[in-house]
Amino acid sequence: MIFDEVVFQLKDGRQAVLRSPREEDAQSVIRYLVQASGETEFLLRYPEEWAALTVEKEQALLRQKREAPDTAMLMCLVDGQVIGNSEIAFLQGMKTRHRARVAIAILKDYWGQGIGTRMFERLIAAAQARPEITQMELEFIEGNARARGLYEKMGFRIVGAHPDAIRLRSGETRNEYLMIKPLNRGKE
Repeated sequence: MIFDEVVFQLKDGRQAVLRSPREEDAQSVIRYLVQASGETEFLLRYPEEWAALTVEKEQALLRQKREAPDTAMLMCLVDGQVIGNSEIAFLQGMKTRHRARVAIAILKDYWGQGIGTRMFERLIAAAQARPEITQMELEFIEGNARARGLYEKMGFRIVGAHPDAIRLRSGETRNEYLMIKPLNRGKE
């Protein structure tokens, strides 16, 4: 699934581009993944966990995502560099095909610039374009108040928790919360 390209202005005046990733973005994506995972404890990996990721592997993944009918990535680029990404996956089983899972991450220097809202608007539109989708889902890690605020603004609400789902290097554990956004459609 491929998202059309959209150019918009950040709150600080810089220009940003939202679009599906391309194979030539692979090196920038790797750089982004390493940087983003080192900026916050609210992502599921540490920077060194990306060490085995090569440009060739990332190119293959990006190609696969572009060609897949039931998943799509959406990236944000500023000055040609990836500074954020998001993904939507449409579940396929007969009992779960009404669900879409989403995820998002943005580099710290770009927090509060309106990127998350723009990405979610596109993800929500993609889910709404599929009549079978009646709910969107995501998880966030305890303490991530900024993300939770965005998700609630976009219509998600907490429906459950995985206690101690995340264990940090320090040994501290954090809960992971499940949020759902109903799309207010009739039951299938």
